[in-house]
Amino acid sequence: MELNLKDKYALVTGGTHGIGKAIALALADEGCSVAVCSRTSSRIAETERELKAKGANYLAIHADVTLKKDIDRVFKTIINKWDTLHILVNNVGGGGRWGEEDIEATDERVWQEVYDKNVTTAIRFIKLAIPYMRRQKWGRIITITSIYGREAGGRPWFNIAKTAQTALMKNLALKKDIVRYGITFNSVAPGSIMIPDTGWDKERKKNPIAFKRFVRQNFPLGRLGTPEEVASVVVFIASEKASLVNGASILVDGGESKVF
Repeated sequence: MELNLKDKYALVTGGTHGIGKAIALALADEGCSVAVCSRTSSRIAETERELKAKGANYLAIHADVTLKKDIDRVFKTIINKWDTLHILVNNVGGGGRWGEEDIEATDERVWQEVYDKNVTTAIRFIKLAIPYMRRQKWGRIITITSIYGREAGGRPWFNIAKTAQTALMKNLALKKDIVRYGITFNSVAPGSIMIPDTGWDKERKKNPIAFKRFVRQNFPLGRLGTPEEVASVVVFIASEKASLVNGASILVDGGESKVF
């Protein structure tokens, strides 16, 4: 399937690890020019090497996107280099394991930090991207949410943040003064994904046999998902072929969630 991404410029926030990195590499495979940003220098260097090996046109920017000044700098760097942006993937987020199981023992600061990392960061990037997308009459804004952006579960500060992201994208999808310029807004909601050096990977390393049993008992497919499986869906949504997909929240969870 020809996705017509060869002349497109994309930004993947947090694009040097896990799902974000898989998305950046998948977009590069389609011929897209890709910018990634991260605050971890070693991951930036590794992702640069992989993008370069693919022959991709890329930008790799060191930034802490919880800071507005760094968001502004990331966007200015992209515009100075490419003069526009076609695809924005809001992948920076997380916080699902922050705080304590005991809500009362968790400081209020955690609630605010998880919200800002997920929602406020996405809002800031979206506001910067829309004028360029409107000017060229084409744009794709995709936010990586979670199954917990569609149903109850998880720690409440994470659930609230992911639900807010989902609501943000749906509301923007209804804005006629934006979407009639060929701009779409969608969420991709992963379930449990195996990512190196994160929560599930750490649980697996503690007791591989018990973890394997747990997964087989609790997940319909008998396994967790991969970042590449999420990336494949994101790349399609970013393409010309997905022009009628607007305001959707697309589950990529192997049937894990309970929603229809």
